[in-house]
Amino acid sequence: MAYDPQGFLKHERRDTPKRPADERVRDWQPIYLRARPEVVSEQAARCMDCGVAFCHSGCPLGNLIPEWNEYVARDDWATASDRLHATNNFPEFTGWICPAPCEAACVLALNTDPVTIKQVEVSIVERAFADGFVDPQPASEHTGRSVAVVGSGPAGLAAAQQLTRAGHAVTVFERDDRLGGLLRYGIPDFKMPKDIIDRRIDQMRAEGTTFRVDSDVTADDVTRLRSEFDAVVLAVGALAPRELSTPGRELRGVHQAMSYLPLGNRVQAGDLSVPDIDAADKHVIIVGGGDTAADCLGTANRQGATSVTVLDHNPRPTPRENLVNPRWPAAMSSRGVSPAHDEGVHEAWAREVVSFEGDENGAVRAVVVEEVEIVRVDGRREFRPVPGSRTELPAELVLLAAGFVGTDVPDLLGALGADQTPGRGTVAIDDRWQTTADGVWACGDASRGASLVVWAIAEGRACAAAVDHALSGVSELPRPVVPGAVGL
Repeated sequence: MAYDPQGFLKHERRDTPKRPADERVRDWQPIYLRARPEVVSEQAARCMDCGVAFCHSGCPLGNLIPEWNEYVARDDWATASDRLHATNNFPEFTGWICPAPCEAACVLALNTDPVTIKQVEVSIVERAFADGFVDPQPASEHTGRSVAVVGSGPAGLAAAQQLTRAGHAVTVFERDDRLGGLLRYGIPDFKMPKDIIDRRIDQMRAEGTTFRVDSDVTADDVTRLRSEFDAVVLAVGALAPRELSTPGRELRGVHQAMSYLPLGNRVQAGDLSVPDIDAADKHVIIVGGGDTAADCLGTANRQGATSVTVLDHNPRPTPRENLVNPRWPAAMSSRGVSPAHDEGVHEAWAREVVSFEGDENGAVRAVVVEEVEIVRVDGRREFRPVPGSRTELPAELVLLAAGFVGTDVPDLLGALGADQTPGRGTVAIDDRWQTTADGVWACGDASRGASLVVWAIAEGRACAAAVDHALSGVSELPRPVVPGAVGL
């Protein structure tokens, strides 16, 4: 296909096809289908190849979006894969679960529908694997230096792959029985299939990265860790959940979301026949309105919940009639617009929990809520109850998806001598990704706080360049322009 610079005038946006909601809610197979190659090429041809490509500002990885769009439009998938992988170790991860801030920043989004960047991205990488374009890239020389990466989520994997390719001996420690972090145990299978993690791990093993699962690095392991490795990268995530002090929190049936979601992954992996926390035939209340809440919603519906209600203390977002972005190039809120919301949900906006009510056996039976409104006090937002708005909702399972407050390994950080950021619970780092502990770096959610997979990969890459520079005196690894990468 010849590249057409006026493609955006000739072709309408065609989104990635989804399976019908009433079909997909009966299984755990992926929601999204793959678009035909000719459709993807046509969509890529809508890219205007802007003189100033604002999609770059929307992408923390600085992906070369106009370049690989043009190659796909020309049907040159191999070169498109090269350009895609030049900035992103795992485009299949972002292609499946990134909310695509690049699309919100697309210049077309000023007055029409943006390019389907995410669709093109995942199509490139799937084609690359199918056609054998994705090969191991082992280092040509070894430095004799060793690095321990603690955590195998996207930040840890990105840092490990980059450091291995730079010639260092890298060992990744994962406390779970399988690799992938929240990609493996947290993201539901219908949202992202797990075989895409396994094939990347195979590539990384072939490049020389060593993996150790069931390896919970604790404070007791710090002396050994420091003696065996020249550098340590903390990519431990930010899994400490925000807890509620609401009366009735101790009732049976009230659980944190991350106690619930991994069980669904384990059922699909064949580890469990039924989950220990099951929404089947229950009235389910989900507290929170972000991505984790949406994942709980999709999981509960697939388990056969009688009803699912999502409580969000924010007001209902203004419905969007199209994809024109009034906040361009900043991303719009995605609250309440995930595919899971098309599968059956009672939405309760501007609501806060007053108490959890239990039955005579100590199990939750209801949630008392009241309507809230936002007021400004000294420039700050406050949520205040609306008088006379209190109601009681039936509940036999309550899932708390109210966010995260930092890392869940304070003892390890203390033993290493790595300080936490006051008030945030994250690992404190300088502008070279180094913690307050000598020889210890941190990246991803561990230092940033709970965020997007695209940020995790970008920070893993930037951290790897900093570690490589510290160990070798010079680094040829790419240095993504993300906060913390300055000064390298």
